[in-house]
Amino acid sequence: MLFKYIATLGFIGYLPYAPGTFASVAGFLLVICIRPDDVNLLIIFLPLFILGIITSHNTEKLLGKDSGHIVIDELCGYLISVSFVPKTSGYLIAALILFRAFDIAKPPPIRKIEEMVPGGAGIMLDDVLAGVYANVCLQGWMWFV
Repeated sequence: MLFKYIATLGFIGYLPYAPGTFASVAGFLLVICIRPDDVNLLIIFLPLFILGIITSHNTEKLLGKDSGHIVIDELCGYLISVSFVPKTSGYLIAALILFRAFDIAKPPPIRKIEEMVPGGAGIMLDDVLAGVYANVCLQGWMWFV
């Protein structure tokens, strides 16, 4: 079941503790290793997001509603959080912390989107929105510093 392997990012989704955080760290490592500019980051994000919707939707049927094993959404959310900000270690780590905080806390309307949008789209959109929240914070920081 290739779609399940993709949605869980292989073994990451089955780690016994904090698989979502580890998937976000995978995104951090991806950005550190390949150093994409913002255009390339979006080129990576867009097909990954579409793939995430499809694979999450199918995997949810096997593992249950928004299973904690599905972590491709955390990877995509992290990539959004670092778009159009400097790719320095400080910003990348701050993005990781902010993204995870917003993803866990699910401030409005993140929780509503998760409830209102069914299937893979709902799984992906709440994390992408958490990534947008983190990105807005970082954009604000860039303006004031």
